Amino acid sequence: MYIFLSILIVIASLILIGAVLIQKSKGGGLASDYSSGNQYLGYRKTTDFIEKATWTLAIFICIMSICASFAVKTPVNVSNIQNAAPAPNSAAPAPVNVPAAPAAPATPAK
Repeated sequence: MYIFLSILIVIASLILIGAVLIQKSKGGGLASDYSSGNQYLGYRKTTDFIEKATWTLAIFICIMSICASFAVKTPVNVSNIQNAAPAPNSAAPAPVNVPAAPAAPATPAK
């Protein structure tokens, strides 16, 4: 489900990019110097449709993002950290073979 919602979000984002790029300039910022050339290139109904499509796509992306966050399966909180002290064992640890210290040489009695 998460993958399906992610694909919908990506497709809507690409369409939104296209809708923003084809919108008619409102005349502000850098576009204010060149706005006189853009006034004759569009119809009013087309501009209204593109603006409504932009808002609709933006709202759709927001809603799908929220739905996708609920679709993610949360992992069960299981700690893999072991206790610092080892668990008590009923069996005693095996003895380690350590060579005995060499005996002192015997000195002959005089």
